[in-house]
Amino acid sequence: MYKLTKVLSALGATLALAVPAQAADKDPIKIALIHGTSGSSFEVYSGQSETGFELGLEYATGGTMEVKGHPLEIIHKDTQFKPDIARTLLAEAYGDDDALIAVGGTSSGVTVGMLPIAEEYERILIVEPAVADSLTGPDSNRYVFKTSRNSSMDAQAQALALNPGDDLYVATLAQDYAFGRDGIAAFKSALESRGAHVVTEEYVPTDATDFTAATERMFNALKDKPGRKIIYIYVAGASDPMGKILAMQPERFDIKISTGGNILPALTTYKRVPGMEGAIYYYYEGYDNPVNEWLVKTHMERFDTPPDFFTAGGMAAALAVVKAIETAETIDAEGLIDAMEGMTWDTPKGEMTFRPEDHQALQSMIHFKIKVDPNVDWAIPERVRIIEASEMDIPVGRNN
Repeated sequence: MYKLTKVLSALGATLALAVPAQAADKDPIKIALIHGTSGSSFEVYSGQSETGFELGLEYATGGTMEVKGHPLEIIHKDTQFKPDIARTLLAEAYGDDDALIAVGGTSSGVTVGMLPIAEEYERILIVEPAVADSLTGPDSNRYVFKTSRNSSMDAQAQALALNPGDDLYVATLAQDYAFGRDGIAAFKSALESRGAHVVTEEYVPTDATDFTAATERMFNALKDKPGRKIIYIYVAGASDPMGKILAMQPERFDIKISTGGNILPALTTYKRVPGMEGAIYYYYEGYDNPVNEWLVKTHMERFDTPPDFFTAGGMAAALAVVKAIETAETIDAEGLIDAMEGMTWDTPKGEMTFRPEDHQALQSMIHFKIKVDPNVDWAIPERVRIIEASEMDIPVGRNN
């Protein structure tokens, strides 16, 4: 993976742990990236996020890797997708390394354990790319900001893309952890509020590869229903539930498949469902703005491939960091919180805004329709329209 040259500095004064870090004149501002880079198929998400973050710092600083005269120093730490290691590494980043800001993690189940560490050390934690609503929920705290989308955004955008009404019957398949449970709860609420029906919910282990029993139960719940019948898949990773469900011939019962967008390697499997509609967080051809144009051009030049799903998210986090530092009256946790609450900034997806109440970044999504082009390796989630943040009623997770 391409890594930007780390900015080194001889200045290394460390403040006592009892006092939140504040960057003295010309001292480096240390940013710790706390992601799982080994031990899970999700590590590809981490790689994209970290690449996007480094590109974002480059873009936002015009290549200087400095803000207000302070060099930006990146510290990389691998959680191995283990909650106890993640907590230890985050404490190490804040304490031993004196990081002012941390960014992570990848798995929602791992990241939830990091939240109290940020509060204990009174330092900023930017959640990216973990998704679960609960990460800005009642167990979160004022030091946590979330640039990644949340499960409610996935769900409500997906519901809008399905044109829900009384004629729609849906069965859901998700993984049995915070990401899956939060996502289906929000999806069900969005559908039922518009008159559609969720007839059954199936949850499988995160490492499940056999979906036969769950699929049979979904078929039985849907097959005799009138109107449109859809199985909605909300599963992360490389287990390919779509292919396994399609192999069981849902068309026998006039059942169709729907799922949200995914990273480019996963989109190769979507060629089996031309015309399928859904919602996606980011696709490089879906947004027209200067930040995305730079990201696509630069990523193509350096990696000979377009930026992916989580590359855009990592860049959004970096752009938030730089704007917060630029606009904060004091470069410490309290100054950053004051700057970030309600802050709006430009990203590859257009504008994002940190909601003051719970620090979730409100953002748009893309309603897509799958197009198959034999000259493109993956199925193309062709934009139908942008679903604006204002169209989604995202519950407030935490009150200050």
